[in-house]
Amino acid sequence: MLDVGDNNLVYWEVCGNPDGKPALVVHGGPGSGRGEGMRRYFDPDRYRIVLFDQRGCGRSTPHASNPATDMRHNTTQHLIADMERLREHLGIDRWLLFGGSWGSTLVLAYAEQYPGRVSEIVISSVTTTRRSEIDWLYRGVGRFFPEQWARFLAGVPGTPRDGDVVAAYARLMEHTDAAVRNKAVADWCAWEDAVLSGETNGASNPYGDRPPAAQLALVRICSSYFSHGAWLEEGVLLREAHRLAGIPGVLVHGRLDMGSPLDTAWELNRAWAGSELNVVETAGHLGNAATRDCVLRALDRFAVGF
Repeated sequence: MLDVGDNNLVYWEVCGNPDGKPALVVHGGPGSGRGEGMRRYFDPDRYRIVLFDQRGCGRSTPHASNPATDMRHNTTQHLIADMERLREHLGIDRWLLFGGSWGSTLVLAYAEQYPGRVSEIVISSVTTTRRSEIDWLYRGVGRFFPEQWARFLAGVPGTPRDGDVVAAYARLMEHTDAAVRNKAVADWCAWEDAVLSGETNGASNPYGDRPPAAQLALVRICSSYFSHGAWLEEGVLLREAHRLAGIPGVLVHGRLDMGSPLDTAWELNRAWAGSELNVVETAGHLGNAATRDCVLRALDRFAVGF
């Protein structure tokens, strides 16, 4: 547990070769917590793999599922500072960054602030969390799921169709009544699962199948971050992508990604000299075997010499 201030302790762990190439795994969500399977992308003989739970989720404390947890101390800039403090704590000079979905946004934000601390970047399901991307995920894509989106909107009574649905859910997540918060969580997770339903074919619900406390933390953190545009100026990560010049990067994105359309990855690739974009024709946001192969090849290539 790393004390990062504001009464927050961030959980971290290291596995693989202590003398291997340092790599940081940056999970998605925001608020998903680290996935146990993410370390499997790395050759443990060649990589020193660092994983951590971002503030408020996983094993980090205080947990966002507790309504008493103060969300004012959980922003993108706080997470960037936590990552840098963890790097210093572990005595790492430069590390490879690996993440997907929200994790790709956080990877880019960190790397643009500390480009000298980053050796390579590998990201899948590329996002930059522009307000336009958020609006697509929680409104625009509803044209493909009109019935499910109508239920999602009905979960925040009084919100007009063109209103700020995400901010309305963020307010519900701060409600004093646990029943209100729990219903908001269920409605939010049902919508997220609907967007992914073409990939899961109903076999699983990536959001709804999580344990109750994990769901509460995820929705509270997600709605907080997205209602504030992740505290990022609109489009800043694309405008500042020139700061990544000289950092080798591999972007992997599914053409069938309904939640994060391909144009963001394409724009980033054009703005970031030295990056390469791998479009997986058969994959969506969750990826598939071809997605995993692209990531594995990139990580194996970047481990040459270790």
